[in-house]
Amino acid sequence: MVRRVAVVGAGVSGLVATKCCLEEGLEPTCFEQSENVGGLWYYTDQAEEGRASIYRTVFTNSCKEMMCYSDFPFPDDHPNYMHNARLQHYICKYAEHFDLLRHIRFKTLVTKVKKRPDFSVTGQWEVVTRRDGKEETAVFDAVMVCSGHHVYPNLPLAQFPGIQKFKGCYFHSREYKEPEKFRGKKVLVIGLGNSGCDIAVELSTVASQVYLSSRSGSWVMSRVWDNGYPWDMLVITRFRTWLGNILPRAISDWLYVRGMNRFFKHENFGLMPLDRTSRKEPVFNDDLPSRIACGVVVMKPNVKEFRETSVLFQDGTVQDDVDVVVFATGYSYSYPFMEDDSIIKCRDNQVTLYKGILPPRLEKPTIAVIGLVQSLGPIIPTADLQCRWAVKVFQGRWLGKCWVKGYFLTTLQTDYISYMDELASAIGVKPNMLKLLLTDPQLALKVIFGPCSPYQFRLVGPGKWSGARKAILTQWDRTLQ
Repeated sequence: MVRRVAVVGAGVSGLVATKCCLEEGLEPTCFEQSENVGGLWYYTDQAEEGRASIYRTVFTNSCKEMMCYSDFPFPDDHPNYMHNARLQHYICKYAEHFDLLRHIRFKTLVTKVKKRPDFSVTGQWEVVTRRDGKEETAVFDAVMVCSGHHVYPNLPLAQFPGIQKFKGCYFHSREYKEPEKFRGKKVLVIGLGNSGCDIAVELSTVASQVYLSSRSGSWVMSRVWDNGYPWDMLVITRFRTWLGNILPRAISDWLYVRGMNRFFKHENFGLMPLDRTSRKEPVFNDDLPSRIACGVVVMKPNVKEFRETSVLFQDGTVQDDVDVVVFATGYSYSYPFMEDDSIIKCRDNQVTLYKGILPPRLEKPTIAVIGLVQSLGPIIPTADLQCRWAVKVFQGRWLGKCWVKGYFLTTLQTDYISYMDELASAIGVKPNMLKLLLTDPQLALKVIFGPCSPYQFRLVGPGKWSGARKAILTQWDRTLQ
């Protein structure tokens, strides 16, 4: 029987993991190496070793109605998209509201997680932690890994010939905090992800020139969508997902590309993805197109070679007098505390996990990786549902033969609603559309055609929340407020 659970990290995933354990009568101990909850969203002026790091001006890409914990809405007066400090405040309030803080050991680093010698019988783990230089070992019946994947920077210098002779300054975007010290400089940002675009746009207000280099392009979306409403409340709906699944692929792809080009033609801005029908996560930036149009950000292809003070690009163009290079080249999945690195195996930045949660080939499914799945949807509700599912698995209530025959996510890129529904079905919390139409048609129409907000997974079944129906019916009111 699983009773004691170790939770690694007290970010948005670690907190909901702790809460889910408590709700099921388990005894969680959450280990957090910093002095506060929030993980990625806990801003510090300096990047700290082993911790996620964000820049001062980070805002959320998902709106408040879509990204909240499923039984803890944001306050009515909060803006739809939030600065990191406001989100951090919300995370702290969540921890206080559900009395989670007393289960967290702050300033405690997990240094080793290893199977007990009798693991094949007990499924137990030995967890070694360090606090104030002292090591401590404890035995747990299960482990929930909630350490995130924005910790270990991917800095692929070998792919950039000549970087050693470059006389300017270069660093990973993880080190970037604010723009002032780059005033008057010529800056090259490499990488067209969310961080790369944000940093390029911000630097364009102080730098003499910003160049943004992309290897494969990307779709760029605005947070503000039709009629000024949040993009995700209009895009992430059950009806749209259903339509996308039944339409022929060619029509679905055409509609997708048309939708992405609705505000500006990506080709004209040098942003068009090489694989235009790829459903990989788009970039969210309201300002990049206008910055390009104003000439303060110049799009460039991939770097071919660095020279002492200049950069040669793949199209043969050369940019002279580059002062600074920011590598916004993402992060690598890494779990250095796992003694046996074959348990959570990372190869070419891909991890194979059952349902995107459980490592395969374990005699006992008593370790879960939370928050690693990537989709167009928000991470907080995803982690919320993953934790509810994982705790049921720990207790042996659901898994059976599916463990052998079920599908494994390798790329961890998945469709948000389909994935959420699959987990929800397994634990009995997916709303029954037909039943809803017959018993509560007003709510049913909101669920089917409206945004797939997290409250939908609190309407029925274990963990049902009495405020879910009202939250769904009033979500647009809070958005307008």
